[in-house]
Amino acid sequence: MLSLSELKTLLATPQKIVITTHHKPDGDAMGSSLGLYAYLIQKGHHVKVITPTDYPYFLHWLPNNADVIIYTEAKEQSEQLVADAALVFCLDFNTLSRINELGEVIRSSSAYKIMIDHHLDPEDFDDYRHWSINACAAAQLVYDFIVNELDDAALMNKDIATCLYTGIMTDSGSFRFPSATSEVYRIGADLIDAGAEHWRIHQLVYDNATENRLRFLGNCLTNKLEIIRELNTAIITVTAEELKRFNIVTGDTEGIVNYALSINGIRLAAFIIERTDKVKLSLRSTGDFPANEICKKYFNGGGHRNAAGGYSDKNLEDTIAYFKSILPDYKTLLLQ
Repeated sequence: MLSLSELKTLLATPQKIVITTHHKPDGDAMGSSLGLYAYLIQKGHHVKVITPTDYPYFLHWLPNNADVIIYTEAKEQSEQLVADAALVFCLDFNTLSRINELGEVIRSSSAYKIMIDHHLDPEDFDDYRHWSINACAAAQLVYDFIVNELDDAALMNKDIATCLYTGIMTDSGSFRFPSATSEVYRIGADLIDAGAEHWRIHQLVYDNATENRLRFLGNCLTNKLEIIRELNTAIITVTAEELKRFNIVTGDTEGIVNYALSINGIRLAAFIIERTDKVKLSLRSTGDFPANEICKKYFNGGGHRNAAGGYSDKNLEDTIAYFKSILPDYKTLLLQ
């Protein structure tokens, strides 16, 4: 393992660096990655951000987005960049399976691997770890890494602040989740002071929907929402045919599960979606209900207590039935 002083020594001279994050990157994944990118290029490093897959259109406005390389669209280039890198920063994930094929490329790399993450049960593949499950977002940990571990608060600029604010905002539910502590609000204020235009960031992320997404959302809420009142659970299910009919693209399904959770009295919300290869699940919960336990135990996934995901190899109908069959085991918690 690298010590902090050894890492500082490495970063004191220009290095070839790759930053990567989990597949289907969200606001925290891209915000933390591009925030760290903006910091490292200031330091004179040669940096590339490689994502395993594409990411939502409503994040394409982020500073330096044009410099992002998508692995599935440029495998040979990506693999060469990893092979040449002295350091690989792994942000917002802690197991290499979360980056698909790119995981084995990074595992076999001789580069030092730096993990910055806030999820449970990290895999032991890294050489340096800045990790805490108490952080609301990986972007919060990138802020802490730059400002406190590397003592580089003076280098905070508008690009870094904009990206990190985006990551914190999206992963904290616009600063409303329990993880948004007073410390997180102070960090948010510091990022605003550094140039992050909080009102504009919110508008670009949340008020930037396509017509297709709105019509799809209407269909989900009108026709596909099921309430199980006796278990305080709400379920939205989507078929592959519906994805095609509404011309759904990456990012269009994001956040829909939260509408189900917003219903009065609901403790657990599920968004179950039929993809080409698997059935994907997104779970959201309130209070101390362990959404991540269900995903880890039954659906090959995991995540945070109140926000988790997984998948099923069963068909859509059987997955829905299986999910419902699990709920009675959690009745006591669901009715609290």
